[in-house]
Amino acid sequence: MTAQTLEAPKTSSPGAIKQFAARHASVLPTLAAIVILVIVLIGAQVEFGNFLTARNMSALLLDNAYLMVLAVGMTFVIVTGGIDLSVGSVMAFTGILGSSMLASGTPVWIVIPAMLGGGAAIGTLIGVLVQYFNVQPFIASLAGLFLGRGLAYVVSLSSVRVENEGILWLQTTRFYLGDWYITPTGIIALLVVAIGAITMAWTRFGRTVYAIGGSEQSARLMGLSVARTKVAVYVISGLCGGLAGLLLTAYSGAGYPRNGIGTELDVIACVVIGGTLLTGGRGYVLGSMIGVFVFGTIKTIISFMGAEQSWTHIIVGALLLLFIVVQRAIVARSDRNT
Repeated sequence: MTAQTLEAPKTSSPGAIKQFAARHASVLPTLAAIVILVIVLIGAQVEFGNFLTARNMSALLLDNAYLMVLAVGMTFVIVTGGIDLSVGSVMAFTGILGSSMLASGTPVWIVIPAMLGGGAAIGTLIGVLVQYFNVQPFIASLAGLFLGRGLAYVVSLSSVRVENEGILWLQTTRFYLGDWYITPTGIIALLVVAIGAITMAWTRFGRTVYAIGGSEQSARLMGLSVARTKVAVYVISGLCGGLAGLLLTAYSGAGYPRNGIGTELDVIACVVIGGTLLTGGRGYVLGSMIGVFVFGTIKTIISFMGAEQSWTHIIVGALLLLFIVVQRAIVARSDRNT
């Protein structure tokens, strides 16, 4: 008798790729965002020759710290299947509120909680309208947008300069590691991202957020605290808006009631580019951070080219359409497999 050896069937490379895609469908948009970021960075370096420097990469976080904080709050809201159009107005309101309070001599230890509390209050109002009055998130947050902008104009119609050393310290201070540097505003933004990512991935609250986005009715049947969680995500978004107002005030050195016009759309674009589905149920805070870096890199490239910043929105709009198509394809494929 001759011994026969049985060889394990070999998995073809395309088959392995399809298997990975099926098992990790929710991560694919975020991976695509990372690939696009790498391609954009390499392309900019090839074109300009001095793009990938420690100074430029450090400035990327410095210039977009407030946007990153807003993206974290927006991620929580969109994963539940909602939307928050008020974040730009909340940022403007809390910024001009804090600047005016500082100009009148109010201590900074009172001003910062007031800014955060103002943002959280508007977020709470939106959450209550959505959950307890069955107002569509688009309409409720649109009301919050007008409320925040109106309150900003009530506080002041003109720019208010900030001269408080404590607030300015957040932006002017540099912590160096070789040629790299980071500011306190950047540290705060990264801490918010870390807290948001941990909360979404490893807490009961985060699991409830995903469950609501997947199927709110199923989440209720599982006994999850749907009402409290839906209000809480808007409170978180409002709180992030207040914190972004603080960071933007430190960044610009002044509060201005017209700050943040259109920022809510930039934030939504960053979150979607980072892999979060607008229909809810899927998304990652770290992906939203990647989306902010993609957005910020495009802005920097446009500045290097000396072109109009309107091209930033054109390019981001094209990317947004691309990612929405990719997401719909992934969701359709996932539904066929279930």
